[in-house]
Amino acid sequence: MTMTFSVNFDYRCPFARNAHEHVVAALRADADYDVSFRGFSLTEAHVAPGELSAFDDPNHRADLVALAAGIVVRDRLPERFLDAHLSLFAVRHDDGDDLRDEAVVRNALTRVGVDADLVFSEIESGWPFETIRAEHQASVKEHAAFGVPTFIAGDQAAFVRVMTRPNGDGKLATSTVDRVLDLLMGHPEINEFKHTSIPR
Repeated sequence: MTMTFSVNFDYRCPFARNAHEHVVAALRADADYDVSFRGFSLTEAHVAPGELSAFDDPNHRADLVALAAGIVVRDRLPERFLDAHLSLFAVRHDDGDDLRDEAVVRNALTRVGVDADLVFSEIESGWPFETIRAEHQASVKEHAAFGVPTFIAGDQAAFVRVMTRPNGDGKLATSTVDRVLDLLMGHPEINEFKHTSIPR
């Protein structure tokens, strides 16, 4: 049976990187998922009440550029999205580069065969930022999302911290995502389950 769910992302979060690597590896291993990838701005999530929204503040535009690039590839070049998605996470968390730097984002795109000029032309038109705003606000309003990664299935939503990476293991990735979805959809009575220590 196909499992339908969405999962949000901001490329700056290492836990989002882990979770999305699992989702992508599972998809590439033919997991029966219908997944929607949704933008979410951690910058906006940390704007204090009464302050100007990050979506309206030009000082925060650079914070949104990598996310906007991912949205463009998702919506305009969907066949390239999974590669670009992982590359945008990797350029931050593996390479240690600054996602606010346009050259860094361009490199993340071009190294997986995406036309960066096309992507930035779309970004300059403005619609990707409005898409991020709409997706962010919908997840906050409808599911009280406060961070990434938030998995959403039907009327159930959960913020999930996956501590490991799949390292290309599709079977491991599928079992990890299945476990998350089972808890999300099958056990809503478990509201919070958090280890008090992390093995080193």
